[in-house]
Amino acid sequence: MSRDTGTISPGVAWRRQPTEVSLAEVHRTVLVPPTASFWRKLLAFSGPGFLVAVGYMDPGNWATDLAGGARFGYSLLSVIMLANLMAILLQHLCIKLGIATGRDLAQACRDHYSPATVWFLWLLCEVAIAACDLAEVVGSAIALQLLFRIPLIWGCIITMFDVLAILFLQRKGFRHIEAIVITLIAIVGGCFAAELFFSKPDVTGVLLGFIPGPRIITNPGMLYVSIGILGATVMPHNLYLHSSIVQTRKFEQTPAGRREAIKFATIDSTTALMFALFINAAILILAAAVFHTSGHQAVAEIRDAYKLLTPLLGVGMASVLFAVALLASGQNSTLTGTLAGQVVMEGFLNFRITPWLRRIITRLIAVVPAVVTIGIFGENKTTELLVASQVVLSMQLGFAVWPLMRFTGERAKMGEFTNPRWVKLLGWTTTIVIIVLNLKLLWDTFAG
Repeated sequence: MSRDTGTISPGVAWRRQPTEVSLAEVHRTVLVPPTASFWRKLLAFSGPGFLVAVGYMDPGNWATDLAGGARFGYSLLSVIMLANLMAILLQHLCIKLGIATGRDLAQACRDHYSPATVWFLWLLCEVAIAACDLAEVVGSAIALQLLFRIPLIWGCIITMFDVLAILFLQRKGFRHIEAIVITLIAIVGGCFAAELFFSKPDVTGVLLGFIPGPRIITNPGMLYVSIGILGATVMPHNLYLHSSIVQTRKFEQTPAGRREAIKFATIDSTTALMFALFINAAILILAAAVFHTSGHQAVAEIRDAYKLLTPLLGVGMASVLFAVALLASGQNSTLTGTLAGQVVMEGFLNFRITPWLRRIITRLIAVVPAVVTIGIFGENKTTELLVASQVVLSMQLGFAVWPLMRFTGERAKMGEFTNPRWVKLLGWTTTIVIIVLNLKLLWDTFAG
């Protein structure tokens, strides 16, 4: 791939514009010194994985994890673990696609499929981004209400102004965005480490919770929450985003350079996603230890969890830490959601508009439904809105994972970086599991 044109190596078949690159304003802006040590190179590649991991611990996860822990104890920890393993595999494939071909997943779909299919996939992805952004808006608004007593509707409106912060950070450089994201992740992690210390969960119950059981499939309630967890964990727009932002690194454009880039980017991604596993598991463990075991199994509202944590744990800071972590999580997720929106629109449609306008449009798509729902049904419907948004996300997954598996498995496109047989087996198994679970949920929903 040349430095200026992004031309891919011979034999890789794509229909493309010769000068088109993904996220052009930050493309290959982070230098990776070719003669640096292992740790310096790892540091240079570190960052994109944490941007992607943000989507795996956003407020939508909180709603599904709280509901799962309060209702079913530690049983759904196995779902969180399996979803995280799926995420590690799928994000690795996104890294391979972006680095080996110089195309993000949205661009690859436009190169390969007919215009009608491309428009269909774009619309589905926009729905997924809107559902994700809805969770972020509602989660941030709830946190602002808990901490500062701001009404939810005004909290939703306030969240629109964070698009200005995103625009400012991107002008300062992509590393500034990554630094802010990692700092906010550290705040969330620190808050939940303290919460787990206060709650003193049953270690045996936690360990047993990571063992899958058949009840997850046979119990409609557990299945619904499980698919919500799956949708909240493996987010479809993160697949498009990751295949783009790995191209912010300026590494040697040779087969050896690409192999090394894939290795370091995968280490970055896997490390970040293991941190996301800790956050999601911590939320569910907290709900199981505090609410399920004390008889408060109906707790699914984030606000109810906030009110009950301090009296049940007997620790004055427990509720405040919970709300601070929620606010940090919601604000963090806006960064990745708006970047994903830009990647998807430019990749699928090759249509570029001013970044601030694109972000305002993305945020309005989420804010308007949130404000309308809260205005009509009241503030007590917010958690149901969060859980439903995550199920919507899960419904989109198959339409993102299928082309990802197809493209990374074709030698004509990937060359020597084609998926080996064992990766194809794991990847297609993951894809089928996702599709089958979603079909089961649809059947139970409409037949029931």
